[in-house]
Amino acid sequence: MITVDPARLDLAAEFMANPIGPHSPDLQQILWLFRGSAPAGKHVLVCLEPHRKWMLAQMDGRPGKPLKLHKSVIFRTLEDAERAVFRLRWKAATGQTLPERF
Repeated sequence: MITVDPARLDLAAEFMANPIGPHSPDLQQILWLFRGSAPAGKHVLVCLEPHRKWMLAQMDGRPGKPLKLHKSVIFRTLEDAERAVFRLRWKAATGQTLPERF
């Protein structure tokens, strides 16, 4: 099973520098883990305006249940939105918050 080594801050730095990609094989492994994790509580993005506006949300984990929308957490670029979700998923996977420099 793939796990996230919280000491691999180089991979977090790589993602933050280029959230859209391309990504190294090691970072791809982490992203596959994050994206394939159990849906309950998973942070996701909701597109409010194509290419212009995104909102943070969380999955309930039960089929047919609505997303929990975080209406006060809005992003104006996809890159910033992806970075925010990466931070949240990193914390969920490692139990550690990424340093502010990221």
